[in-house]
Amino acid sequence: MANLELYELEGCPYCAKVTTKLDELGLDYDSHMVPRSHSERTEVEEVSGQTGVPVLVDPDHGVEGMPESDDIVEYLEETYGNAA
Repeated sequence: MANLELYELEGCPYCAKVTTKLDELGLDYDSHMVPRSHSERTEVEEVSGQTGVPVLVDPDHGVEGMPESDDIVEYLEETYGNAA
């Protein structure tokens, strides 16, 4: 089973895009909700080097902090989708 973590913000359309793909693929993940204020997002900054969300962590595949919703969705499809 996947050992995925997602740093996200409630109401974020980019985060919703990623969670929709995770749900489509039937993947379990740990959600980490980040504060609205970028200056308070120290946890996600430690993981990815930036304060934007979403950020995906997949230690089983060496992904330590992937930003950008389109990149994450593509990665999930390639790694866990039918093509995998």
